Amino acid sequence: MTLRLHVVTGGHPFVADRFFAVFDWLAREEDVEWVAVDAPSVGDEAPDVVLFYDMPGLKFTGGGDPPVHMPTPSDEQKHVFDELQRRGIGMVFMHHAVASWPAWAGFAELVGGRFHYQPATLRGVSYPDSGYVFDVRHTIEVIDPEHPICAGLGRSFELVDELYCSPVFEDDVIPLMRTTYPVDDATNFFSADLAIRGRRNSNDGWTHPAGSRLVAWVKKAGNAPLAYIQFGDGPVTYDDENFRRVVRNAVTWAGSERARAWATS
Repeated sequence: MTLRLHVVTGGHPFVADRFFAVFDWLAREEDVEWVAVDAPSVGDEAPDVVLFYDMPGLKFTGGGDPPVHMPTPSDEQKHVFDELQRRGIGMVFMHHAVASWPAWAGFAELVGGRFHYQPATLRGVSYPDSGYVFDVRHTIEVIDPEHPICAGLGRSFELVDELYCSPVFEDDVIPLMRTTYPVDDATNFFSADLAIRGRRNSNDGWTHPAGSRLVAWVKKAGNAPLAYIQFGDGPVTYDDENFRRVVRNAVTWAGSERARAWATS
């Protein structure tokens, strides 16, 4: 049976032709039909899986003060997420999607963490803006090699990608993969706030508590299976064999009867 996939983009720059080539490849490898969309929907043509590579809820001001406005989602936008969970539609969140809707605590609870472009409170804890570092070649350890998303990856693999230093609700997720990169040392990262103020790759005067080493996890979201994959910054990563394998595994898992049965168990 053909798996219907919606790929949601917007709110963050990316190299579109190289990114979408990943899903053309996926459609050749699996019985998957995909379409690019600007926002998730739950109408009559609802998909089996929604992959989020978007970043709504942030409106950057181009270096002004404040450097970003953070609107809350409308009731209709929240309803879509409620319906995805109620209907058991698989969800895969990738890379910068974890920064979406920072003014809505429910989104962080849904995904399992948040990347902060501005200092914020999350679950009663005050955090500085999050950290990032581009083009890191790092080793990823596979925590659960038996999980379908980890199939074919072995015990570890290397990837060149952007990494985050940000909070993850580790007790609320099922970990799949973790990086060996020293995320406990903020000097290895740069400030997201300084970047959007025009000072890219700077950490002057900035620090952050130890970030999470987790880079991939799954969790239950109502009746829906949900996966978060931190990978996916740019073309070097898009072309990587292991990255594509993870995307393929995550999409097919999220759309499977097995995953839906797990989510409702």
